[in-house]
Amino acid sequence: MSLNLPSRRVVRQVATTALSSNPSLPFLLPCIQRRTAWMLKNKGTDVDPKAKPQNPLTEEFLRRKPKQVQQIKGDLASSSIFEDEEIAGPKPNQIDIAGNGEGKEQLLARDPKTMAAALDPDPEGRRRWERKMVIREIVKRGRLSRAQMLKRQERELLSKSHDFKTSVKKLVPLAKQITGKTLEEAIIQMRFSAKKVAVEVKEHLEHAKNEAIVKRGMGLGGKKDFSPVKIQTKDGKRVNVDDPTRLYVSQAWCGKGRYTEEPDYRARGRINVMKNRTTSLTVILKEEATRVRLHNEREEKEKNKKVWVQLPNRPITAQRQYYSW
Repeated sequence: MSLNLPSRRVVRQVATTALSSNPSLPFLLPCIQRRTAWMLKNKGTDVDPKAKPQNPLTEEFLRRKPKQVQQIKGDLASSSIFEDEEIAGPKPNQIDIAGNGEGKEQLLARDPKTMAAALDPDPEGRRRWERKMVIREIVKRGRLSRAQMLKRQERELLSKSHDFKTSVKKLVPLAKQITGKTLEEAIIQMRFSAKKVAVEVKEHLEHAKNEAIVKRGMGLGGKKDFSPVKIQTKDGKRVNVDDPTRLYVSQAWCGKGRYTEEPDYRARGRINVMKNRTTSLTVILKEEATRVRLHNEREEKEKNKKVWVQLPNRPITAQRQYYSW
């Protein structure tokens, strides 16, 4: 027959018996907690929250810290660079750049010897170059070469594009297509071209046109005394020139750029390396006046060319009085 007693009562009796024999075991007594209004009160009310810390470093920091100005709604923040001088501190002294004595401080005078290290690192080489240029001017007596004269009389522009995401093999046909055409015609050709990269070539031609107008002043017209002429280009095409300042594509070529590598997964677990190539386009824009001059030079050269004969009439200088063929 078993005794039916609550387990809590059995534990309490055992603990009471143990404490009576050994009073040094008070933790064995059961502890009953009851929530009261006294437990909800703040036990730290006796500590003053406004009391200053006893750390001397903190006291020194608080003593040196500038007093914050009371912020007004709509005023500048304390971290603003336009804050009051009381917080930001005094302004630096003004520097007199002109050296008139108006400012509080003046800049130090420049030392040519110190500046020569960067401005004239090789004085002997500079003197040799200056001597060479003076001798060249004396020998030429101010006369310009033909190339220099053409540079002064005729204008041109070289414009290089960024790298297009295409290969040289695909871009070369477009470069050949626009070479020799007027700039407006080249833009129209690229506008209706079926090639994917033709869109970027068209944008580059428009950029080169704007650059030629702004930087070189090309294609602005202004020559009213010019009579229209019909010329023949170097490749044999006939062109009517009404405006000598009209732009045309003199040269166009391509150049390889950087490429990126990408894996190309093949059959049977094989992997090839596929290169994504880039190519740039460079064009040289000139005015129709240059093409007219080249046409006239070719015509003059053809007119001055001597007629070829099989046996020219020349004196016999050999010992025999007849030709030895």
